[in-house]
Amino acid sequence: MKPVGIALVGAGFIADYHLSGLKPVDDAEVRLIVSRTTDSAGRVARQHGIAEASNDFEAALRRRDIDAVIITTPDDTHEELAAAALRAGRAVLLQKPMAPDSAACRRLLSVAAETGADLQVSFMHRYFEEVVAARALIGAGHIGTINSVRLRNATPGPNWGDWFFRRDVVGGGVVLQLGIHGIDLIGHLFGPIKSVSATVDTLVPTRRLRDGRDVPVENADTAHACYRTAGGIVVQHEMSMIEQAGTDRFRMEIYGTAGTLWLRSERGRLASFRCGAPDWQLHPLPDVAAGQRHHQDWVDGITGRKPRLSTARDAFAGLLVAEAIAESGSSDGVRTTVRAPA
Repeated sequence: MKPVGIALVGAGFIADYHLSGLKPVDDAEVRLIVSRTTDSAGRVARQHGIAEASNDFEAALRRRDIDAVIITTPDDTHEELAAAALRAGRAVLLQKPMAPDSAACRRLLSVAAETGADLQVSFMHRYFEEVVAARALIGAGHIGTINSVRLRNATPGPNWGDWFFRRDVVGGGVVLQLGIHGIDLIGHLFGPIKSVSATVDTLVPTRRLRDGRDVPVENADTAHACYRTAGGIVVQHEMSMIEQAGTDRFRMEIYGTAGTLWLRSERGRLASFRCGAPDWQLHPLPDVAAGQRHHQDWVDGITGRKPRLSTARDAFAGLLVAEAIAESGSSDGVRTTVRAPA
C-alpha cells in the first residue's frame, strides 16, 4: 500500500507535535508544508526534513499526491479551510477547537456527510499513555463505580501571538483553547455532559507577549465549571491561562466506590489507590513517541485498517458544552442544560 500523502497547513508551534508524531508512522508521508508565507512554511519544512513548502493552499488541494490535510491555523480559519479540503476529497485532521461555534461545526459535519471525506478533530490528550491506561482500568472496574472527578487544565497562556486574546478569532477564550481538551476527556472517559454551572472571568486584562508588546485580553482567561454527566458523575473542571506553574497540561483525580485514580499528579503520571491496599500503586507506562499513537490511529482510519474515528462528532458535542459554560457564566452560574447534538 502506498503511503498516505499529507499536507500540513499552518506553521505555528503545534505543527511540531503533528510532524513529530507522524515520523514513526510508516504508512504516512508529509509531502508539503503550507503557510501564509513561504518563509514560515520553509522554516518548518527544513526543521522536519520536508521537501516542499508553499503559501498556496488551493494548489495543494489540486495535487494528486496529497490524500490528507492537517489544519493547524487560527480558529477562525478552520471552517473555510476544512470545508475546501473535504470538497476536494481529502481527509482532514483539524486542530481543536473544531470551529469558533457549534453552528460552524454543524456545517462542517454536513460537508463531510455530503462528500464522504473523513473529518477528524485533533484531541491529543486522549492519546497520552496515562489516559489510555486509565481508561482501561476504569473499564475493568479497578476503582469501582465512578462518583466524582476533579480536572484542571492550566498553562501560563500563549505569549507568541495576539490572536489568542482576540474575541473575533477565539471567542471562547480559555474554554476553547484549553478547556476543550478537558471537556473531550470527560466525554471520552465518563460519557456525555448533560448540564453545567460555571463562572467565567478575565482576571488579567492585559498580556505582554514575548516580542515585548502589551495586548488587551478580550477573552476569558479563567473558568470554573461543575458538570453532571448522563451517568450522574459530578465533575469539577478548572481552566486557566494565567497559571505560571503547577499543572502539566492537565491534572485529573478520579474517585470511585472502590478507590482512586490520579493522573499527572505529584504521584506521577498515573497512580491508583484501592480500598484495602497498603499504599498507592504506580502504573508503568510504555515509552511511545509523543503523538505516535494519535497519528497512527488517524492514518489507520484513512486507510481502512480500522474504523473511522468519531472525533468530529465528539468535537461538536464539546462545543455545545463550551456554549453552555458561556451561557451559565453570563447568568451568575445558573445551571444550564447542554443542548443535545442533532
